Amino acid sequence: MHRFGIRYRNWERVMKRVFGRLPRSILPPICLAATLAVPLAIAGCTTSTVPDAQAASNACAKVGQWVDPATKRTLDARALLADLAGKDVVLLGEQHTTKDHHVWQTQTIAALQALNPDIVLGFEMFPRSVQPALDAWISGATTRQEFLKQSRWSEVWGYPPELYMPMFEQARLNRNPMVALNVARTLIAKVGREGWASVAADDREGVTDPAPASFAYRESLAEVFLAKLQHGHSRGDSASDSPAPSLESIMKSEPFANFVQAQVTWDRAMAEALATAKNDNPNALIIGVMGRGHIDYRHGVPHQLSDLGIDNVAVLIPLEAGEDCAAAQPGLADAVFTVDPPAQAEAEKPKPRLGVVIEPVDQGDAGDQGIRIVQVTPNSIAEAAGLFTDDIIVTAAGTQVRQVRDLVEIIQRQAPGTWLPLEIRRGGETLSVVAKFPPLAGADQ
Repeated sequence: MHRFGIRYRNWERVMKRVFGRLPRSILPPICLAATLAVPLAIAGCTTSTVPDAQAASNACAKVGQWVDPATKRTLDARALLADLAGKDVVLLGEQHTTKDHHVWQTQTIAALQALNPDIVLGFEMFPRSVQPALDAWISGATTRQEFLKQSRWSEVWGYPPELYMPMFEQARLNRNPMVALNVARTLIAKVGREGWASVAADDREGVTDPAPASFAYRESLAEVFLAKLQHGHSRGDSASDSPAPSLESIMKSEPFANFVQAQVTWDRAMAEALATAKNDNPNALIIGVMGRGHIDYRHGVPHQLSDLGIDNVAVLIPLEAGEDCAAAQPGLADAVFTVDPPAQAEAEKPKPRLGVVIEPVDQGDAGDQGIRIVQVTPNSIAEAAGLFTDDIIVTAAGTQVRQVRDLVEIIQRQAPGTWLPLEIRRGGETLSVVAKFPPLAGADQ
C-alpha cells in the first residue's frame, strides 16, 4: 500500500498533529486537547526562572528550544538528554513531509548516541518483511540505491528518501541496528474492514491482541472518523444526502469499532517490535521514529508498550515555534522541540503527488487486474480528478499497471504542470480520467 503525498492545507487545523500515512480506509487520530494531563516522565530537567507568563512566551517564541508542554517553560537540554539516555524507549514523532522534523530527529539521535552509544533504531517506515534489507544496509553490504530498492521504499513508504537518509546513514556509520516496526498494510486494512477477530492467527504476523483503546483515544478517533464522513459528503459520495451522524452514534457503530481496532493493531505491532528489540538488547536505548498520531498523548504506541510491561518511555515531538507551541496541551508529550513553520523552513519542495493510498488488487478478485485506491487524500490532485475509494487504476499514461511500483514509477516521472491520463474501472464500468499536476509555485504560466 502506498500514499502519494499528504499535504495539510484546508484540513491543516484538523490534521495538524497526525502522521499523515493511512492504511486503506482508516485515518490517523487527530490530537484533541486532553483534559487529563499525563504526568511528565522526564525527571531532573531544570527550567528557566523567569515569571510563568514571560517564560511561556519566551520559550515558545524561539526556535531550537526544548519546552515542557505543561508549563511552557524552557527545559535544560543537557539535563533532559541525560535523563532520556537512561530510558528504555524514546519515541520521536514527526509529520512525514516536514524536513525540519527529520533534521531534529537526526540531531536528537546523535545527541543520545553521544550519551549512550548502545542504541537500536526502530522505524515505522519499514514493514517487517524488509528487515533483511535493513540488516544489509547497516552492515555496509549495500549502496544507497540498493538499500532503497531492496527495502521497497517507493512501494511501502514513498515519501522522498532524502528526508530520512541522514538518519539511515548515521545509523550505518555507527553500526546501530535498524528495526522494521511495521506490518503489511493489508493486515491493517483487513482489520479496518472486518475487525481484528476476522484475521486468522496465522495471518496476524505474530501480533498479539492489542490492549483496548482508552476512551480519550476513542474520542479522538471518532473526531477523525466524523471528519472523514463529512469529507465524503462534501465530495459528493452516494451517502451525501443524509446528515452526518453524531459522535455518540459513531462511537457505537461497527465500522467505527473496526476503525479503532485497525489503529490499535497498528500501534500494537510497532510496540511489540520495540519491546522485542529491548528484550534482545537489554542494555540498549531503543529509539522509535514514527508519525505523531501514534504517540501523542501516549494514546497509541506508548499505551501498548505499557501493556507489554515497558513504562520507562519518553515521548518527544517537534512543534512550530509560536502559536503551536503555546497551544500545546499538558500530556501531549514529555517534551517538545520548537522548529520553524514549514513555510520558513529551508526545505526542497517535493514534486506534486497524486494523493492516494493504493494496493494491488487481490489475486482472488476475478476479472480485476490493476491497483485499487483505498483512500483519496482531501484537496489532492486525485480528488480534483474525480477519483474515488475502490476505483481500480488499470493504466497510467497508456501503460498497464499491475504492481504498486508500476504506478509509483510513473508518478515519480510526472513533471509539474503536466496531465496524466488514467484508465480506471469503477464497478462494471471503464472510465477515462485525467489527473492534472499543477505547475510549481512561481513558475511561468
